[in-house]
Amino acid sequence: MILVTGGAGFIGANFVLDWLAAGGEPVVNLDKLTYAGNLENLASIADDGRHVFVRGDICDRALLDRLLAEHKPRAIIHFAAESHVDRSIHAPAEFMRTNVEGTFTLLEAARAFWGALEGEAKQNFRFLHVSTDEVYGSLAPDDAPFTEQHPHQPNSPYSASKAASDHLVRAWHHTYGLPVVTTNCSNNYGAFQFPEKLIPLMLANALAGKPLPIYGDGLNVRDWLYVTDHCAAIRAVLARGTPGETYNVGGWNEMTNLEIVHLLCDLLDELRPDAAGSYRRLITYVKDRPGHDRRYAIDARKIERELGWRPAETFATGIRKTVAWTLENQAWVRHVQSGEYRQWVTKNYAERT
Repeated sequence: MILVTGGAGFIGANFVLDWLAAGGEPVVNLDKLTYAGNLENLASIADDGRHVFVRGDICDRALLDRLLAEHKPRAIIHFAAESHVDRSIHAPAEFMRTNVEGTFTLLEAARAFWGALEGEAKQNFRFLHVSTDEVYGSLAPDDAPFTEQHPHQPNSPYSASKAASDHLVRAWHHTYGLPVVTTNCSNNYGAFQFPEKLIPLMLANALAGKPLPIYGDGLNVRDWLYVTDHCAAIRAVLARGTPGETYNVGGWNEMTNLEIVHLLCDLLDELRPDAAGSYRRLITYVKDRPGHDRRYAIDARKIERELGWRPAETFATGIRKTVAWTLENQAWVRHVQSGEYRQWVTKNYAERT
């Protein structure tokens, strides 16, 4: 049995689906079901007895203690987090609560549980913390990609909260001996991504004939990682990672935001042409967000060298799969675009034109 936090969100749900499809052992899935948590993501395993869903908060220590005592997982995979930079700028408090207090509470519950284990159960237990490349800060155009030795230099409330959680995880290993491993990944994309992030937002807006808002000059660079490749990396780190170590997970796909949007428009022109003309006509430049990091890039050589992982998808293959999934799952897209979602889009973009 493994315990997954945040397993109804984008990456967490993909991991749970991927884990069970690969024949992994049963999963206890703890998710608060905030706006980005969605049980529709898990509809295909609704009747799978290996999946136990629990709605709850990682800040609830009593609930964590009960779940650990009842299910006795051999590992905790910690996805649960507030993750959108723009939301953190507007309302940072929830990011501090979930990402910092929540991680602290989970670490303390894990430490108590692990401390009571004996023999092989104690030796084999793992706490896998899923983090982001944004904790490293921003790179200049000619800088080398982030390695695991790069200092944490967060520039947004979101990345600061994740950097804090990374430090907590590290400290709980060095102080208490808790067997932790940390992954820092680049920008994920793929099925079930909530349409506040760049790729699903552009696809949803384009198909609705709405403007495609690009911050600033559109030349901010990100490294893009297909979500199922990320899931495979997490499995590798869980199986073979060294306690106390950090592993960067990247897709080796650096692209500007503008390049991404152009490619999405071109794929839609091919797969779902619009009688009004190319989707590129909808591109609109809007005021940049405060403190927008210019470039992220991940050096993923350590995980390849030590654990044998490398992404299976190129960006060309992964993005085509993502667009095709979106076109085939428009009901899912409509369902997640609730009133709360529309209010958020209005709040974030109305004053940027």
